[in-house]
Amino acid sequence: MSVRQLSRKIRLGSSLCLIGAIALSLATPARGQEYPSKPVRLIVPYSAGGGTDIFARMIARKLSERWNQQVIVENRAGAGGIVGTEVVAQAPADGYTLLVMANTHALYPSFYKSVPFDPVKSFSPITLVASGANVLVVHPSLPVSSVRDLLELAKQRPGQLTFASAGKGSTTHLAGELFKSMAKIDVVHIPYKGSGQAEVDVAGGHVAYMIDSLPAALPNIKAGRTRAIATTDRKRAAALPDVPTIDESGLAGYEIITWWGIAAPANTPAALVSKLSKDIGEVMGLPDVKELLASQGAEPRTSTPREFASYIQSQIDVYRRIISDAGIKPE
Repeated sequence: MSVRQLSRKIRLGSSLCLIGAIALSLATPARGQEYPSKPVRLIVPYSAGGGTDIFARMIARKLSERWNQQVIVENRAGAGGIVGTEVVAQAPADGYTLLVMANTHALYPSFYKSVPFDPVKSFSPITLVASGANVLVVHPSLPVSSVRDLLELAKQRPGQLTFASAGKGSTTHLAGELFKSMAKIDVVHIPYKGSGQAEVDVAGGHVAYMIDSLPAALPNIKAGRTRAIATTDRKRAAALPDVPTIDESGLAGYEIITWWGIAAPANTPAALVSKLSKDIGEVMGLPDVKELLASQGAEPRTSTPREFASYIQSQIDVYRRIISDAGIKPE
C-alpha cells in the first residue's frame, strides 16, 4: 500500500468515526428526552368546578400515573373560553401545552365576529374523551316542577326570570338562548366566568334557572340545592332516569349535548399526536374512569385525531344552524 493510499484510508476512517460520534451525540439526548420529559400543562379555558374541569383533573391524574410525570391542570377562564384557548393556540407545538376542548369551541366561528385564533387551523385535534346530556336546573324555591310550569311562569312574569350560563358564548349560554327562542319567552341572561360560579348563584337563589352539563350540575342536584326538571338529549340520562327530557316535556325538537376532547397547538408532530391519542384513549377505557364518568352523567367517547377533526367541523356546522335558527347575532 502506497503512502497516498494509506493517507486516504486514515482520512476515511477519521471521517467515519466523526460521523459516528455525531450520530451518537444526537441519538443519546433523544433517548434521554422521551416524551414527556417535563411537566405537561392541561389548559382548561373555564373556571374550576365545571364539567370540563372535573374531567380534566381526572385525565391529568391518570396521565401523570401513566407517564410518571406531572400533568398540571391550569384554569384560564374568560370570554367564553377564548382566553384559555388562545393560550394553547400560541403555545409551542411540542406537546407540553394541551387544551381540554368542549363543544363551546364549535361556537366560535358563528357566535363571534372574530377570535384571536382559527378554531380549526390553530389546533391539532388529538381525541374526543367523553360526551353527555345537559340538565335544566332551578332553585328549589322556584314554584315549578316541570318545563311546562317554567314556561307558564316565564310568560306570567315577562322580563323578570333570569337564567345563568358559564359565560357569554358558552354552550350553556346557547342552550339557554335556544330554549328561550323555541319557547318564545322573555327571560334575562346572566353570564358568569364558568359553570362553577353560575351553579353557586343558582343554588343560592340569585338566578332562577340554568341549563348546565350534568357533571357540573349533579353535586347540587344530589345535595338538594337545585332541582332538575329536564335533560337535553333525546333520550333520558342514565344518571337521572326519572327526569324527563325537554323534548318530551313539551318543547319538541330541543336537543343539545356536551362533548369534551383534547387538542394540541397546530403543527404538533404527527407521531406525538398519535402517541397522545393512544395514551389518552387507553386512560378513558380504564374501569374506574368509566365509573367516574357514569357517576357524572357522561360516557367515554374516544376517536382518532382525524375522526376528531371531522367531528369538530361537523359540530361547527351544527351550531351555525342552531345559532341562525335561534336568531342570535354574532358579537
